[in-house]
Amino acid sequence: MTTAEHLDTIDRLRAKEFPPEPVRTGGNSSGPGFHLVQLARTQDFWDDDCTGRIEAADQIGAEYGALAQAVTDRWGEPQVFGLGTLRDRGFGGEEIPQPWGEIGDCTDHVHLWRVGDHWLVAYVAQWSEEDPYQLMAGVTVTDPL
Repeated sequence: MTTAEHLDTIDRLRAKEFPPEPVRTGGNSSGPGFHLVQLARTQDFWDDDCTGRIEAADQIGAEYGALAQAVTDRWGEPQVFGLGTLRDRGFGGEEIPQPWGEIGDCTDHVHLWRVGDHWLVAYVAQWSEEDPYQLMAGVTVTDPL
C-alpha cells in the first residue's frame, strides 16, 4: 500500500462506527471507542545473520516515517508518547483501557494526533522477536494514559 492509501484507510476508520463489543479480524481489532488496523507487514525473517531482520526494520521504519509525515502534514505535529510506564502498570495488575492495553503490549512508543474528538495513533507493532513488524494505525476516543 502507498502512503495515500494508508491515509484513505485512516479516513475510513475516522468515519466508521465503533462496535459495542470487541472484534478481532486478522491484524485488525475494534471495540467500544476504538479501531486498530494493520497497514503493512514485513515478511517473516528466519535468517541466522539478522540481515533479514535489519532489512525488515528499515523497510517498516521508512513506511512509518512516511505515514507520520503525511499525517503531520494534514493534522499538525504529533505527540510522541512512550508506553513503558503504561506497560509497567499493566504488569502490576492495573486494568489498562483499550486500545491502550493492546497497543502497549506490542510497541514502546506511538505517534498521536488529536483530530476533533478522536485520537489518531500510528506505531510499529511486534508481538515477539520472532514475529514480523506491523505498521499499525488507529482511531480512538479514549485518551492516552
